Amino acid sequence: MVGSGSEKGRGKGIEMGVGIGRSDGNQTVMITGVSKGLGRALAIELANRGHTIIGCSRDHDNKLDFLQSQLPSTNHHLFISVDVRCNYNVEEMAHIVMEKKGGPPDIIVNGAGVINKNSKMWEVPSEEFDSVMDTNLKGTANVLRHFIPLMIAKNKNEMGGIIVNMSSGWGRSGAALVAPYCASKWAIEGLTKSVAEELPKGMAVVALNPGVINTDMLASCYGASSSLYQSPESWASEAATKILNLTPADNGASLSI
Repeated sequence: MVGSGSEKGRGKGIEMGVGIGRSDGNQTVMITGVSKGLGRALAIELANRGHTIIGCSRDHDNKLDFLQSQLPSTNHHLFISVDVRCNYNVEEMAHIVMEKKGGPPDIIVNGAGVINKNSKMWEVPSEEFDSVMDTNLKGTANVLRHFIPLMIAKNKNEMGGIIVNMSSGWGRSGAALVAPYCASKWAIEGLTKSVAEELPKGMAVVALNPGVINTDMLASCYGASSSLYQSPESWASEAATKILNLTPADNGASLSI
């Protein structure tokens, strides 16, 4: 879900797995940070409902291949090992999506994210602060930079084009020991509202607070008590319905699950 914050990815190429074909009448949903947590659960839920998944993650192991093997109609889906912090890698991903799928996704979920280890702000190493910002904020911006123009071009001929930027309750409030994460999510809220003012009619971008879910990120903050919260799998059912029901009228909204 994360990777280099510079152009160091240039020349390395992008790893991918792809099948052929697409079911009529479904939605194509691109999810970043798809290899685990909320992204993985959402991909499985949407695929089980008959939608086509484009998923990306920085993981270079078998996580993406295994996820693809778990989905129905696996030949419809596209999984790419990509580093969203690297602008060039995201640009290359956009070219691959257009080549392999014949057009941009109908829905984008910017879900790739990391959190700093619990520390007071002045104790967070600069490298860790940069990692949080580069993934949560710059990774989202890179996706917007390269996919919005493609969605606008498609939108000239048909209504649609929904972008969901994953925010957090900590993007609307503050909390001790996670200041870098809070700052990145507050930035996502502001970025979303500003981009909403720039989109043409027929499209929407929203900031979505997923709620408190038992993920690895929550466990890094809450420890064992994270198990008291709902699982990503139970969350995904409600989240998928909400995302699929978004319309251009939601443009600029700060929503929650």
